[in-house]
Amino acid sequence: MLEKENLGSVEVPVAEGKVWAEKYRRASGLEEDGKNKVDAYLIPLETLKQVLDQDIDAVRAYKGINNAGQQVLMFVGTKLDAKTGIYKDVFKTGATAAKDGEADGGGVVYDMTQPCPPNGDPSSPMNP
Repeated sequence: MLEKENLGSVEVPVAEGKVWAEKYRRASGLEEDGKNKVDAYLIPLETLKQVLDQDIDAVRAYKGINNAGQQVLMFVGTKLDAKTGIYKDVFKTGATAAKDGEADGGGVVYDMTQPCPPNGDPSSPMNP
């Protein structure tokens, strides 16, 4: 299923993830008219395994719009800073790490989610 979309790796360089998140924040009318409303996300097990394969305390999900124009969730591991009580984002270096010298240090966030609709289960009681 995901291969047919040819969306690439579940790893997204932090620099690109920042662009996706900014695109989402600037987009207007994404959920106002109901036409583009995302009710859920299909999250491949590979995505969850990779983000959980870190020394982390929690996971944060950021919303974004990928290069195909789809609303997505991007997952980032977090570690609790005991002094501040804030869960700080942790960026693991991945196989698709950004070019050397990037401000984000070449870390990755994890994606490959697919919005529902259209990727939902029409027979599910969770589907409106």
